[in-house]
Amino acid sequence: MAKTKKKQNTVKVIILFVVLALLIGMYYFHLSNKARKTDAEKDVASTLVQEVLTRDLEHHYPPTPKEVIKYYSEISQCFYNETYSEEELVRLAEQAQRLYDDELVANKTQDQYLMDLKADILEFQEAGYTIKSYSTSSSVDIENSKFKQDGYEWARVYCYYTLKTQSGTAQTTQLFLLRKDSNGYWKIYGWELADDNEV
Repeated sequence: MAKTKKKQNTVKVIILFVVLALLIGMYYFHLSNKARKTDAEKDVASTLVQEVLTRDLEHHYPPTPKEVIKYYSEISQCFYNETYSEEELVRLAEQAQRLYDDELVANKTQDQYLMDLKADILEFQEAGYTIKSYSTSSSVDIENSKFKQDGYEWARVYCYYTLKTQSGTAQTTQLFLLRKDSNGYWKIYGWELADDNEV
C-alpha cells in the first residue's frame, strides 16, 4: 500500500511538472509571437521608408507629372506617418528635393529647408494628423492642363489627400505646378492649397 501511495505521488509530481512545462512553453510562445508581431510592424514601417529611399531617380525618374506627384506623396507619407532616424530624414528630404525645380530649391539654403521641414512635420504630428491616402488628377485632366509659357512646358496636377485626424478624417487638396526641365524631367515648381471652388 505504501508502494501504491508512493507511485501515486510520483505520478502527481510528473503530471505537475508536465503541466508546468506546458504553461512555461505557452507563455514563451506568447511572448515570442508578441515580439515577432512588433518586429513585423517595425519592418513594415522601415520597408516603406527604405522603399522610398532606394528609388534611383537618376536612372528611373518618374516619367509623367502624375507619377512625380504620386512619388512626392509617398515621400510625404514617410515624413508624416513613419518613424525614421535623423539620417533617414535628411535622405528623404534630399529625395524630395530631387523632384523640385532648380528655382524652388534655390529659394532656401539646405539648413533652412531642413529646419522648416522639421517644424512642419512636428506641427502635423502634434495636431494628430497622418496621411491616410491620396489620389491625383486623372491623366486626361493633367494632359489637358498642360501649357507653354516663357519657353517652358508646364502642367497642373491636383492631389487629393485624406488625412486621419484625432476625431476622424479630413480632406485637403493641393494644386501642384510642374515645369519640364532641360533633361525632359517634370519638376515641382510650387504648390498651394486648392480653392474648393477651383477644384
